[in-house]
Amino acid sequence: MTEHTADRAVIVKRVDEGTATTDEIEQLAQSAGYHPVATITQTRTEDPAFHVGEGKADEIARCVAATDAGIVIFDNQLGPYQTFNLGNKLPEGAEILDRFRLILEIFGQRATTRPAQLQVELAELRYELPRAEAKASLAKREERPGFMGLGEYDESRERDIKARISRIRDELDSVQDDAKRRRETRRESGFDLVALAGYTNAGKSTLLRRLAVDHAVEENAEKHPDLPETAASEDRLFTTLETTTRRADIDRRDVLVTDTVGFISSLPHWLVESFRSTLDSVYRADLVLLVVDVSESVDAIHEKLVTAHDTLSERNEAPILTVLNKTDLIDDADLDRKRAALSALAPDPVAVSARTGDGVAALTDAIDDRLPDLVEERIVVPLSDDSMSVISWIHDNAHVTDVEYGEQAVVEFEAKPATIERARSKVQSLPAPGSV
Repeated sequence: MTEHTADRAVIVKRVDEGTATTDEIEQLAQSAGYHPVATITQTRTEDPAFHVGEGKADEIARCVAATDAGIVIFDNQLGPYQTFNLGNKLPEGAEILDRFRLILEIFGQRATTRPAQLQVELAELRYELPRAEAKASLAKREERPGFMGLGEYDESRERDIKARISRIRDELDSVQDDAKRRRETRRESGFDLVALAGYTNAGKSTLLRRLAVDHAVEENAEKHPDLPETAASEDRLFTTLETTTRRADIDRRDVLVTDTVGFISSLPHWLVESFRSTLDSVYRADLVLLVVDVSESVDAIHEKLVTAHDTLSERNEAPILTVLNKTDLIDDADLDRKRAALSALAPDPVAVSARTGDGVAALTDAIDDRLPDLVEERIVVPLSDDSMSVISWIHDNAHVTDVEYGEQAVVEFEAKPATIERARSKVQSLPAPGSV
């Protein structure tokens, strides 16, 4: 096998029933830098030893040899012993990636900030731990894994993985605590927090750029100056890994919109949990915009909506507004048909084209309607040398409807309850007129 074949990939997918489709796994492989050269599918129940049947495993090995491929990518989750058994079938030097190891490889390529790198490492360690345990079991039976089976056995590896997982969790807990404090500070300053969620490649980053009115305000900017200042928009999977937050001016409100990593179907709990720190910006938002690519088939959209709702259901605290994106790619009749077919999962969705801007005004109106109601308040501000700074603060953090100046200033405004409490506190702390 020559060096230039390392990126040549044979794609494999097994399904219990029906017809196996490989479009998504091929996109994922290409996103990771691999070049699919052959596709092999099988419809059957899972084989405990090889995942696919042993005859199909032999066919895969022949295909790898015939195509001079360097890697086999399964659109399935492989167990440690299945990986070992399949590896022993392949030509020497060929490697195996299952679906989740491929996703982790893509995440690793995209992670440029400390929190993202920690989350990727945590997911990789959680993936590797059962394989380290399997190596221990094989070693006890004197079955040493070779080449791309499971790798050589190191008796300290299992212990090291568990210790590293513990350390990463502690560091990520600290990151989450910092993020929680920033969210509360932003809420107290009058900001509504809106999160973009949805399946990868649905157009979330493009929508963020359409809604934004300023440069990026990344959550960890002060601690990590290398954070991205814009949300990238590219036609590839997993473009976004770190969260990117930008300000949107929506009617009477100051809104911060955060773009996060895209969902993907059939992710195991351990992988979703590894990215809890990133997903917290979704879980703790005031409103979630669930973005879907409406140009896809109804079945595909339905499946992805179910995936997104499943991911959000355990810990999401905010209302969800479904956004049907990419309307520029379909006609009105198709849009109406899909609205009707998806109404159970997506009641009252908003249809937009983030690329052209069509429907974005209606979306901002819907965001305003779905966010928590603003409360009307009337505050009397005693005039003093410091009073103008308080009135200026209210202008910056609330929607001021009227100000009357006389012996005192009377400010009428709309704001969130937390902002009103802060405004009252600031007024109460003002020195009395004429005091020294």
